[in-house]
Formats: sequence, structure tokens, C-alpha cells
Amino acid sequence: MAADAGVDRAYFAKLERQTANAGVDVLDKLARALSVELSEFFVKPTEGATPPAALKGGRKKAG
Repeated sequence: MAADAGVDRAYFAKLERQTANAGVDVLDKLARALSVELSEFFVKPTEGATPPAALKGGRKKAG
């Protein structure tokens, strides 16, 4: 994910561990890597909604 977004992987790991905060520029990069609008990060799920599935760990296969 970090590589796809062009974000330093150590910084991305800090975001995952919630020891750093992402600025709008990083959020924009992550949204583009996920092919979603930036605003999707701020949508409150409806009560009782199924949480999203976790992404697979590890790196993508070269191809």
C-alpha cells in the first residue's frame, strides 16, 4: 500500500500504529492508491453496517 501510494513505508507503518497523523497530501495519495475519493475517509458508516474486509498482508507479486 505504501509503495502504491508513494508514501515512505516507515511513515505508513506509523500511520497504521496510530503514532503519526497523516496530512491531506498523504490522505490524497492513499485515496488515489485505493481508487476512492478522499471524502470516503470521512464518511461515517451507518449503524449496523458490516465493517470492510481487511486487506491481505505482504507485497503484491511482481507482474
